[in-house]
Amino acid sequence: MRVLLVEDHPPLAESVAKALKGAGLNVDVLQDGVAADLALASEDYALAILDVGLPRLDGFQVLARLRDRGKTVPVLMLTARGEVKDRVHGLNLGADDYLAKPFELSELEARVKALLRRSVLGGEQQQRCGSLVYDLGIRRFALGEQTLTLTSREQSVLEALIARPGRVMSKEQLASQVFGLDEEASPDAIEIYVHRLRKKIEGSDVRIVTFRGLGYLLEEYDA
Repeated sequence: MRVLLVEDHPPLAESVAKALKGAGLNVDVLQDGVAADLALASEDYALAILDVGLPRLDGFQVLARLRDRGKTVPVLMLTARGEVKDRVHGLNLGADDYLAKPFELSELEARVKALLRRSVLGGEQQQRCGSLVYDLGIRRFALGEQTLTLTSREQSVLEALIARPGRVMSKEQLASQVFGLDEEASPDAIEIYVHRLRKKIEGSDVRIVTFRGLGYLLEEYDA
């Protein structure tokens, strides 16, 4: 899953990004509000982490613009402002959670996982499609009793598909979950990852179906 982190203090941004990447998330890091606003308008994120005190546009302004566009991506606000009125203001604008600085990285990770669990899995810890099970807490796929060994990009593709079982996802939508802002997004490369995933779930009661010109969907079927 792809996360946007917007924090203008480089050492903090680096440590948070490292922790989130260690948890298996794809993380884009930006340092100002205008860049964040543009990214949130054009990219597909599972979660945004916004510092309040950003240059050019502050975190509240970025959040307000995001919600004005009708985007429902979960937002976790980071702030050095501990006043209740600031927290209330952020929540009223549409923030999903609020974390005051300084904070422990373990608490940030727990809050991120909780937000992703609610938004991606509807509050459930696990997502299932036939015998394929995804555990968000440990970000692990299992097929029956067997844990699947996946590359980070295979994992991102399968996470996107299992979050929308029975729904077609285009190559472009899948690519947006695989490639970061500093990478060249290649929709055609998705074919390679889908091919590899098919090999790994071959012989099970789950398959990835191709709809030419439209994309792919994950479904359960009678093998």
